[in-house]
Amino acid sequence: MEFYASCPEGFESALADELKRLGLSHVRRLKGRATFEGELEQGYRACLWSRLASRVFVVLGRFEAQDADELYDSVYDIAWETVIRPGATIAITARGVTEQLRNTRFSALRAKDALCDRLAETTGRRADVNATDPDVHLLLSLRQRRASISLDLSGDPLFKRLPPAATRAGEGTHVLRPDYAALVLAQVGWTALCERELTADDYENEALPTLIDASCAGGGLLLEAVNILTNRAPGAARERWGFEGWQLHDAALWEQLLAEARERETAARERQARIVAVDIDPAARKTAERMVKCAGYKRFVDFCAAKSATVLDHAGAVAGAAVVADTTETPLSLMHDAMTLVGELRRAPELASAPVAALTRDGLLARALHAEPERSIAIMPNNEEATVEVWPSLDHAAAVFEAATSADAVDEAADTPMSEPTATLDLGDGKPLPVLIPESEQFANRLRKNARLRRKLAKREGVSCYRVYDADLPDYSAAIDLYEGCPQTPGRWLVIAEYAAPKTIDPALAQARMLDILAIAPRILDVPAEHVHAKARMRSRGGSQYGKQGAGKGGSGERANIARRRLPLIEEGGLTFAVNFDDYLDVGIFLDHRVTRNLVREHAKQARRFLNLFAYTGTATCYAADGGVEETVTVDLSNTYLDWAERNMRQNGFVGPQHHFVRDDVLAWIRDQRQTRNRWDLIFVDPPTFSNSSKMGRRTWDVQRDHVELLAGVSRLLAQGGHAIFSCNLRGFRPETRKLARAGVVLEDITTQTIPEDFARNQKVHHCYIVRRLPIEDAMAEVGFSAEEIAERVEELRNPEVRKPRAAVPTHAQAGNGRSNSAGKPSPAGKSKKKKFYASKPKGK
Repeated sequence: MEFYASCPEGFESALADELKRLGLSHVRRLKGRATFEGELEQGYRACLWSRLASRVFVVLGRFEAQDADELYDSVYDIAWETVIRPGATIAITARGVTEQLRNTRFSALRAKDALCDRLAETTGRRADVNATDPDVHLLLSLRQRRASISLDLSGDPLFKRLPPAATRAGEGTHVLRPDYAALVLAQVGWTALCERELTADDYENEALPTLIDASCAGGGLLLEAVNILTNRAPGAARERWGFEGWQLHDAALWEQLLAEARERETAARERQARIVAVDIDPAARKTAERMVKCAGYKRFVDFCAAKSATVLDHAGAVAGAAVVADTTETPLSLMHDAMTLVGELRRAPELASAPVAALTRDGLLARALHAEPERSIAIMPNNEEATVEVWPSLDHAAAVFEAATSADAVDEAADTPMSEPTATLDLGDGKPLPVLIPESEQFANRLRKNARLRRKLAKREGVSCYRVYDADLPDYSAAIDLYEGCPQTPGRWLVIAEYAAPKTIDPALAQARMLDILAIAPRILDVPAEHVHAKARMRSRGGSQYGKQGAGKGGSGERANIARRRLPLIEEGGLTFAVNFDDYLDVGIFLDHRVTRNLVREHAKQARRFLNLFAYTGTATCYAADGGVEETVTVDLSNTYLDWAERNMRQNGFVGPQHHFVRDDVLAWIRDQRQTRNRWDLIFVDPPTFSNSSKMGRRTWDVQRDHVELLAGVSRLLAQGGHAIFSCNLRGFRPETRKLARAGVVLEDITTQTIPEDFARNQKVHHCYIVRRLPIEDAMAEVGFSAEEIAERVEELRNPEVRKPRAAVPTHAQAGNGRSNSAGKPSPAGKSKKKKFYASKPKGK
């Protein structure tokens, strides 16, 4: 019989080696598969014991298939009555194309028709089709003019073998798939270590084969390592197989192989080995511990603190060792420490015999180990690019180096991958810090100088949260903000936001510099590693400033608990605000608006009613309330941020019916309010640069494109003598002053006076303006319109019939929330010509 085992790309060599170890013959490696030949028993063994194969197929036939008719005839000629068990359901999947068969669904349908017609003629009954859960799954492969059809012996993919309890425990977390875990473990020879017979010296020294998982992530490597140690057949616990609907299935032979597997597992109980697991990320370690416990493997795995000395102490004497790590989900802020740990373990004399295999996404581990990997395997776990990188043991590397530098091989010495000395920095605390880039010392010196200056600034101005570093060195392009908690939640936090590197910079080099920043900054600024939060920030022309940061904790349940959730509290300007470092790109307060918020408070002292549009977390509302306004209205499209704003107001003692929180699309809400008599003395407007929120319907928001419409509408909501403060963070923002003047709106640029000293390096961090409404003649004259242009505009307004025809309203300007008043219905924000708000926001949506 002809068989083949399919696998993910990159697994082919390891899979072929595994099949040979299983005793299968004529093994041949092909792209995405490995073929072999043998009897039924060999196919069963591959199903039962392969840890790397995704599926195992038996080839039923190969034939010509130039067109649909030839495909039908060739499939019909197969004796399906001897292949498919009577009553079994079927499904056929097609892959590949030929010159005439270019639709895989049609090809599969044509093959299915031929099969069913054959069964109807030979047995009197057509096979039933079950596309989702068939008893027999057939795969039709087409290439050029040839085709083959194979029966899937596996049923479900072979990698679906996590223990059910562990599967439930790992829901919603990163757990490395068993076949990927097996690939990593195969690179360090874990199976051979488990099979090693201990010597008398080993027993005397209590030395055991040892596996150290230096970044255990969700526990996927640990689960597979225990399965290998206990010699548990990967397919032993499976209850249903694809070969059960095959006429040639031999139940007795299968039971015989299962009994043999149980005997091998029983014999493996005599094996002795140690598995030590650590992770820099406490949350990942907790997940791994839960997974191991739920799988019933707790006695096999020793978890310990992520320090090299502690790991070596738990490992004890070793009789052969291996180090593995999965850093694909390690938080960026912890990546440097994770790589440093792996490097320290590899260089430890106790582990000189240990090879290292790591699953990574960035290739930076080579910098931490100061050695290029011996081999790299490109793979795609979860359809994301990653690499398995393998380094030989230092003993092996030393032997190779010695051979390469012998008298006969002096010229080859330079190419030998021996480790280089680790670069370290002396930060003055007596603890040398390993770094990936020696030049990072320049960054450390600059940050130390900045920190000293910022401390003086903070003391002088009474601020506790400020920017320490803002891409002062072009090669170290990041912003570092320091947050100090108030007495209720004491502590210090760092938010380190990486600016996107230019395309001319090697991404790996930029990533290495970022990791050095993440390692150096907390040491110099005296912040615990667990309080360091890394973000990715683009120097972009667009993008919402409220974007989410990865998965985070900001899921569907966040709004329900934002008011009760324990968050760090910070103080600014005598007020207290909740901040969230985990879930979003921004933390709940824009530090560059510190001066602007104080400006709002000063202006609020002469105002009675205050309106905050695009309110975010309501910090400006708090400042206005502190300035003494009698009434506030806070408007934002996000329920979560309105809850957050309400929490900030309550935190500062501003509660009562005079404080309104409105969830709405701001432009639509402004249009509605213009139909009422509601007017405000002071309005603060800080829109995002860009937004395409689904809550806006078909409309999108772009501050450069839409600011004229926005500010014209805002000006109509100003009370007599009132004004607005408008801010935006688009670096290249250019106000359309002439268009605004035609609407009677004038701007006073106050950007320079609103940028705090700690943001002075970046004068484009935001733009800020005072917005006033003037008679149109005065507004146009102020911006330089001629007398003729002013007269023409005035005439247009007095005689609407002489106005130029208006263009159709573009899609982006159409309200998409269903609240338009074009049909003459009452405004949802209140009846026409009366003061009234919808002061509550929907709670259940």
